[in-house]
Amino acid sequence: MFFKSDDKKKTPRTIPLLPLRDIIVFPHMVVPLFVGREKSINALEQAMNTDKEIVLSAQKKAKTNDPTPDDIFAVGTIGQIIQLLRLPDGTVKVLVEGKRRARIRKFVANEEFFVVEVEELAEPNEKSVEIEALMRSVHQTFENYVKLNKRIPPEMLISVQTIDDPARLADTIVAALSLKLVDKQSILETESPTKRLEKLFELMQAEIEILQVEKKIRTRVKKQMEKTQKEYYLNEQMQAIQKELGERDEFKNEIQELEEKIKNKKMSKEAHTKVRKELKKLKMMSPMSAEATVVRNYIDWVLSLPWEDKTQDKLDVKEAEKVLDLEHYGLQKIKERILEYLAVQALVHKLKGPILCLVGPPGVGKTSLAKSIAHATGRRFVRLSLGGVRDEAEIRGHRRTYIGALPGKIIQSLKKAGSNNPVFLLDEVDKMSTDFRGDPSAALLEVLDPEQNSAFNDHYLDLDYDLSDVMFITTANSLHSIPVPLQDRMEIIQLPGYTEWEKVSIAQQYLIPKEQEQNGVKDVDIEFHEQAIRTIIHHYTKEAGVRNLEREISTVLRKVAKEVVSTGKDTKFKILPTNVPKFLGVHKFRSGRPEEKDEIGLCNGLAVTMHGGDILPSEITVMPGKGKVTLTGKLGDVMQESAHAAMSYIRSRAESLGLSNDFYSKVDIHIHFPEGAIPKDGPSAGVTMATALASALLRIPVRKDVAMTGEITLRGRVLPIGGLKDKVLAAHRADIYTVIIPKENRKDLKDIPKKVLRVMKIIAVDHMDEVLRAALRIENPETFLREPSRAVDWRAVERSAAPLDGGSERSPTPTPTVVPAQPEPH
Repeated sequence: MFFKSDDKKKTPRTIPLLPLRDIIVFPHMVVPLFVGREKSINALEQAMNTDKEIVLSAQKKAKTNDPTPDDIFAVGTIGQIIQLLRLPDGTVKVLVEGKRRARIRKFVANEEFFVVEVEELAEPNEKSVEIEALMRSVHQTFENYVKLNKRIPPEMLISVQTIDDPARLADTIVAALSLKLVDKQSILETESPTKRLEKLFELMQAEIEILQVEKKIRTRVKKQMEKTQKEYYLNEQMQAIQKELGERDEFKNEIQELEEKIKNKKMSKEAHTKVRKELKKLKMMSPMSAEATVVRNYIDWVLSLPWEDKTQDKLDVKEAEKVLDLEHYGLQKIKERILEYLAVQALVHKLKGPILCLVGPPGVGKTSLAKSIAHATGRRFVRLSLGGVRDEAEIRGHRRTYIGALPGKIIQSLKKAGSNNPVFLLDEVDKMSTDFRGDPSAALLEVLDPEQNSAFNDHYLDLDYDLSDVMFITTANSLHSIPVPLQDRMEIIQLPGYTEWEKVSIAQQYLIPKEQEQNGVKDVDIEFHEQAIRTIIHHYTKEAGVRNLEREISTVLRKVAKEVVSTGKDTKFKILPTNVPKFLGVHKFRSGRPEEKDEIGLCNGLAVTMHGGDILPSEITVMPGKGKVTLTGKLGDVMQESAHAAMSYIRSRAESLGLSNDFYSKVDIHIHFPEGAIPKDGPSAGVTMATALASALLRIPVRKDVAMTGEITLRGRVLPIGGLKDKVLAAHRADIYTVIIPKENRKDLKDIPKKVLRVMKIIAVDHMDEVLRAALRIENPETFLREPSRAVDWRAVERSAAPLDGGSERSPTPTPTVVPAQPEPH
């Protein structure tokens, strides 16, 4: 063994370094490189300015954009730059040839590019029988590798066979192999050609085994695909032959099956006659004709319907009541109606199915209640959503003359139910619309008419179908968008929003257990305080139902589940009003609260929104002016008319109130309802505006603990209003315990929970004079508005320093005040 090197080559040299990504350059290897990093370009320029030599060493991680000395392998190749080309985008294309191996001894400090001190590695020239045998083995193995790997050109094999230097042979072959960067670097770092060839031989053997397995897989997949295609072709041929030989027999068997089904199917006499007639036509047709397909589909539809298939009703009223109470809290009216139906059914044995319309705000349980009714009565349940339906054919189907015609949704749903007496929910009946294709609500008139639906005629079937045993339940959020003829055919049951107590009970009995199970904390010790539920209701939800309440409870329990995973199930959790913001964040809504003191021109009204009852304060400011009345707060037409009626009442009672007859011409009046982005309308704020007007004009404060509702007439009469239950509950929620209502609404007090009425003072009035005596903070209510009062001089008020902006300062004119009227018995 001897070395073809001299002492001169072993002397350390300082050369620029080019870090490489995902590539190893071996000696005798010519390779083009694209260089874009600034340091690397500077290194190439330095090399071009000297002897064109540069050290080529790979990075350990290709993704490193700004490598340090530790990120670069210590062994690389000294290369010679053959050609350098600058590209328009600022990058450089360079052609380099690997010359000799070199080991980096140290990095020389340089900010512009890498400069290293390298020591060239000696290249032993080993000659022996063993290395000759190893070279032959490598030649043979590489030949096998080339045969399996089509990406290596055959010319490479010819050039390799002419190499007789073991070191060069190893470097040439390893550069052509698809190896990992680490494996290639390992071969580069191996100085002995013998060991290098041995490593190369092992790596090629491993690669050949992998390539052989890949080849087997490809061959097997190809054979499988050829087999599948062959089987498909033969099957198609076989089917064509069978069709030619025996299609009439197959068609005959199908006709016989249909005849057997028609014979055994229980359906109306009209349907039997029609189907037999269609079957007779089918026998005379070619089985492959388009008309035969239409007739066959029609017969299949008629036979698939549950003409006389019915489920047995559960007529046990007590059991049904138990099921309804178990699944839904409250909703007594609808429960009573279902129990009445079952009781009559038990006595009469034949009763037309009721057609109920459940009307209420979102989230009160209309849809889920229909499922509970099906459960309680033992019937099957089917739901059809009518939201957005605008085509009459959706209800009654298309005629068979159209391609792809089908029955309407009513018939399709009955087929899905599989019985002729299901509970049929028509959801969102108020969301239907009309266009040029017809009015679906008009098509529902026949479906929902108990006198007509025993002979419902679908356009596709063209047969009378009996729907009288179906229990139809429709749901809607409001009645105004449902046509009056359709309303007339349904028994409308209003589902009001839940009270606060009902929401608390629903949360405790239904929502919390359900959400605990769904969030995986059923076995965790969680104490959900009642006041915490009330805090969620008041400050995190604003709804008539409980859908958002359920969502917020689920959020709380998810946060608990997260802590359980962190701390374990042994931790006890208490959900209190004080720590609710920890789970749900800052309050989203503020609940109505009374003012801290009696104010002039500020009166508490009551309103009903889609979320339930609410406090509606009315603010009025009187300013010197010329009789202009301004209304703000996004008020509707009816509410604006109520404001003018209130103003007319005050003017008609000017003398009794102590106002000059022309007071209105000397002042400007601004009537405002806060939360101006929310639309407001309706006549029930009439008494509120009249009271606030009287307060602002007389400079007498309105009692902060009084709320009121009622429509006002020009003569001062107080007319009845709707939604009394929600309004009284809103006042109670806001800690206002005196409520003024129209006398004709006393009958509605029975709907209000007794626990609320016990703490409330309800004042029923007929006339606006009674309202003022009860609401204004005056000293002698018995004489107020019963004897003439001294007129208020508005010019004197203008000159005085008394504020006119609704403040609580009293007028210098002494004004008598009144104790509120006694409440009506309830």
